[in-house]
Amino acid sequence: MAMIEHPVPYEYGGKQYEGRIVYDDSVSGKRPAIYMQPDWLGVCSHTVEMAVDAGQSDYVVLLVDMYGKDYGGMEKTNEELGRVARGNRSNIEFILGCGAAAGASLTAEAEKMGLIDTSKIGAVGYCMGGGYLTEQIRAGAPYKGSVFIHVTLPMTVAPNRPSDISGRVLTIHGTDDVVTPVHQLDVFQAEMTANGVDWQTMLFGGAPHGFCVRDANDQLQRFDQKLCDQTYRLMRDFFDETL
Repeated sequence: MAMIEHPVPYEYGGKQYEGRIVYDDSVSGKRPAIYMQPDWLGVCSHTVEMAVDAGQSDYVVLLVDMYGKDYGGMEKTNEELGRVARGNRSNIEFILGCGAAAGASLTAEAEKMGLIDTSKIGAVGYCMGGGYLTEQIRAGAPYKGSVFIHVTLPMTVAPNRPSDISGRVLTIHGTDDVVTPVHQLDVFQAEMTANGVDWQTMLFGGAPHGFCVRDANDQLQRFDQKLCDQTYRLMRDFFDETL
């Protein structure tokens, strides 16, 4: 397996961004694509590694940048990361505009490279990236299936907008998540039920926030290899059924 990370620049609102196409170069032929909203670190070696874990040889991962080229999230404190991520999360126009610009640029480049089957595109969001992704699918982003892994702030910041989720949804979460308590998922699930969405949730008993964030071990999140492996098995089964 020869994993490649191919940079894809794009612009939104006069600011420069750079996503990545992450794929196994040893595989020939077109594969399904996964649009990936990473956690609050943005695009960096850490989230590229998460994209490798998610995609392996089966999927081409379109890793989205919502923070700006050379953001340097790994060098920032939790306080700095939270301030920037919450600022983005509160701005629905930015989420939809930047998210769409990323998707269009990454998809076009991956299609140009002959990597993806554009009829088979799903999405995955981690932590705050999952929060961004909830708004995108509410606005009608055309992903056949979306997976939320320890999502942060799943409730909408634009309650007056219609909810237009067309694809299936899988949420994977821990019951002891202090960042997103389970009752917040209840609100998201009630919204999806009211709108006829095909959704499912897997709750890991006693699991914290960030169980798929490698090396995490602080008061907010903690990595768990066993739960992370199980998460990716669930995700793959879901995409195999859906895409």
